[in-house]
Amino acid sequence: MKKINKKEKREIRHRRVRAKIKGSKEKPRLSVFRSLKHIYVQIIDDEKGETLVSASDFEIKNRKDNKKATKQEIAQKVGELIAQKAKEKGIKKVVFDRGGFKYHGRIKILAEKAKETGLEF
Repeated sequence: MKKINKKEKREIRHRRVRAKIKGSKEKPRLSVFRSLKHIYVQIIDDEKGETLVSASDFEIKNRKDNKKATKQEIAQKVGELIAQKAKEKGIKKVVFDRGGFKYHGRIKILAEKAKETGLEF
């Protein structure tokens, strides 16, 4: 039997989630990817196959000050940023795609902050 590592398990979960979730023009998909150091978010229209809005921790102002910030605090700021950018584009409702990651920690914090700032899931 082949042993499956963490990355392969996440990819399997991601394929399972993506089989059920599709983004449309009315309700695009909010896709999240997190690495050990960074977090990236995109709002995608799957019908056209294009990214409408994106945000990451690289865009946060005063990056030097954020070296002291925890990963959870940075995830909150990225959640606020993506919600603000979505409002500017006129996007109110989205479908949340957690990218195969478990819904806790930075993923949960980002999603909840985006909801508080105005996005509807």
